[in-house]
Amino acid sequence: MTSYNGKCHCGQTEWTVKLDKDKANHVLCHCDTCKILSGSAYTLNQIVPKDALSFSKGGDSLKHYTYQGESGKDVNCYYCPNCTSHVYHHQTVMGPDTVIARTALLPQAVKDFQPSAEIFGRAKMSWEKEVAQTFDTLPPS
Repeated sequence: MTSYNGKCHCGQTEWTVKLDKDKANHVLCHCDTCKILSGSAYTLNQIVPKDALSFSKGGDSLKHYTYQGESGKDVNCYYCPNCTSHVYHHQTVMGPDTVIARTALLPQAVKDFQPSAEIFGRAKMSWEKEVAQTFDTLPPS
């Protein structure tokens, strides 16, 4: 397992994500919510065990809000209260021990990771080219 350090835009929140070698990549999400939250065509993410994410600064101060995901279940979004960088999300449909970390906030990941999959491909913008295996929604479990 390798540790990757992350921080929000303002530096108020810092954390480490531990990833196995097969998870050292980006999952691109094209869902409408990710587009709205990021102001971009997609977000860069990785699905990790909750205990693989640890905070060294500001973790107790994170704010969160909840919306209904496509599954009809809650999605909890955790973000820095100062700069609003979204650190991670918890989709309750995935169970209590799994979270989705934003890999674009890990400087080493931005430099080294490649895309491994694209999810919610049905919501891709028409000009986007496929860069990894693409699923209409989520990959089959």
